Amino acid sequence: MAIPRRRHQHHHRLFPSISAISAAILLLFVFIYFLAPSPLDNDHLHHTMMNDDNGGERNQVPNSGGIRGRDIWSSKGAQYYYGCSNASNAAAVTQPNRYLAIATSGGLNQQRTGIIDAVVAARILNATLVVPKLDKKSFWKDDLNAALFCSNFSEIFNVDWFISYLAKDVKIIKELPRRRGQIWNPYTMRVPRKCNERCYTSRLIPVLSKKHAVQLTKFDYRLSNKLDTDLQKLRCRVNYHALKFTDPILEMGRKLVHRMRMRSQHYIALHLRFEPDMLAFSGCYYGGGDKERNELGKIRRRWKTLHSSNPDKVRRQGRCPLTPEEIGLLLRALGYDRQTHIYVASGEVYGGEETLAPLKALFPNFYSKDTIASKEELEHFSGFSSRMAALDFIVCDESDVFVTNNNGNMAKILAGRRRYFGHKPTIRPNAKKLYRMFLNRDNMTWEEFSSKVPTFQRGFMGWPKEMRAGRGVFHENPASCICEDSEAKAKMGSVPQEPGVPNKKDLDGSLEDQNTNDEMEWSDPEDEDDLRSQQANTLYNETSLDYDTPSSDEPELDELLSD
Repeated sequence: MAIPRRRHQHHHRLFPSISAISAAILLLFVFIYFLAPSPLDNDHLHHTMMNDDNGGERNQVPNSGGIRGRDIWSSKGAQYYYGCSNASNAAAVTQPNRYLAIATSGGLNQQRTGIIDAVVAARILNATLVVPKLDKKSFWKDDLNAALFCSNFSEIFNVDWFISYLAKDVKIIKELPRRRGQIWNPYTMRVPRKCNERCYTSRLIPVLSKKHAVQLTKFDYRLSNKLDTDLQKLRCRVNYHALKFTDPILEMGRKLVHRMRMRSQHYIALHLRFEPDMLAFSGCYYGGGDKERNELGKIRRRWKTLHSSNPDKVRRQGRCPLTPEEIGLLLRALGYDRQTHIYVASGEVYGGEETLAPLKALFPNFYSKDTIASKEELEHFSGFSSRMAALDFIVCDESDVFVTNNNGNMAKILAGRRRYFGHKPTIRPNAKKLYRMFLNRDNMTWEEFSSKVPTFQRGFMGWPKEMRAGRGVFHENPASCICEDSEAKAKMGSVPQEPGVPNKKDLDGSLEDQNTNDEMEWSDPEDEDDLRSQQANTLYNETSLDYDTPSSDEPELDELLSD
């Protein structure tokens, strides 16, 4: 009996020992898990390659740029292409007693797309167009900002020039005539997205024949991308020639541009969307820990229609706006040195000066309209967001290089405009491929990083033939309005190539192919309804309304996504 008893006592001693060892191992794993940063936490807002204690100078960002052998202030082959939007000889025919009015939605640039398409819709319908009404309802819920969206068309755009320039295309009047001595209230309706010529004639001609005056509401991206060439060229005449800002806006905008030119021969304009609301809506995570998750999560819960997000997946797919620091690293790798002057057009930046600090360290010549103009000069504009946005639009449009961290309406419209007027460099980050670079940047030298960035950015630089005709929204890629100088292009093939100048094969279309699949990660506003029906969870689509929905319970979404 003694022997079994000793064995029994041995097992009693063995089991506690094994349990203690197992518990210690488990505690060690838990300790390591909580101490080790997640991959996303390595992508913190305030992490910078400039201050790397572990890597020393291995991946330190130099003050000089990363590219040699090409002109970083011009686009390859731009001299062989030009904007062309002259009208055909077909005269406009306006049916009597047929009026079309539209009500735009969103911010300045989304409204601009509505105005452009309204002119084309009026031409399709042979109707007289009433000068469009700008949105006054898409404002934030707090009273402080409720008055910021109150500018009329004539306070933003030169209405007389608009009417006269388009006189041969569409008859335009400032307001509906009275009917039987009374104010005429037009019949209100909405058309679907992707509405083409046949869609407009079949849906609206019967209504116009009966009601004679129709107002189309929430008129944004309600016209198909695919139209006859004459109608596409009309879009370009409206966008690039008929829509001129008012004299006060133009005068102030030119002052800002002049002040940037006085500081430097060249300057970059950065359109930076990094507001707390935008980041919350995107569902992206930037490594700010529980503080960021709680702050942005609280904002995100305002929109009941948003699904829960997978931040790592969203960022991996290239759907997250780049941080200010990431934009700075991108620009340095593309060849822009520390002396480069940058004009920043942005709203409130999440994290404030702390978030902007790495970008300012990379590019200390950092300006905005508030730093190069006095409060007195901006007083006439500062109470109106659309007028302030117009000033930024002018400075960005006139810049030598335009770069954006997002793919909103302002970015798209300026990309198209800069193509039309000489293919001025327009840098759109290839966020899908750059994501991997930024995630692993501590594990590579600066030389490795800066050598890969230009390859990933091929097709995202604003050069000719980067995008196939019909790809993206028309305002971003107005291919029908871009002509080539075939004679000059032919001569180019017979002379030796200079460094950085594309060969004939490049200009014939090979530029567009290398990173083609990456571009599709950005959504196309025309596809919003289709993607919504497929429950696509993308940055710019998730809360879009179907055309027959009466109204939005979340009007601020229009403004949030509009620019």
